[in-house]
Amino acid sequence: MPSTGPTQTSSRADRPRLAPHVRLTFDPARERHVLLTPESVTVLNGTAAAVLELCDGERTVADIVTVLLGRYDRVDGEDVRCLLDRLTARRWVELRRG
Repeated sequence: MPSTGPTQTSSRADRPRLAPHVRLTFDPARERHVLLTPESVTVLNGTAAAVLELCDGERTVADIVTVLLGRYDRVDGEDVRCLLDRLTARRWVELRRG
């Protein structure tokens, strides 16, 4: 995958949100959540959808991990940060520094 330029690495205090040109929605035909961007539709797994539903620009990465820990038996905070880093690199998620 080609580089998309400089990337930010998320920290526990960052407040992620979807970029203005990205929309998270449920696709009934696929029975899955998808990310809609001007140039693509990305089908998400349940974990990614759960993380992105919490990316409102108010919750910190640590808050998101805490909410997920209340829902699921195991949550790896590093995996959540890696997902957010990948989506930030694609410019689908923006990080507000905490």
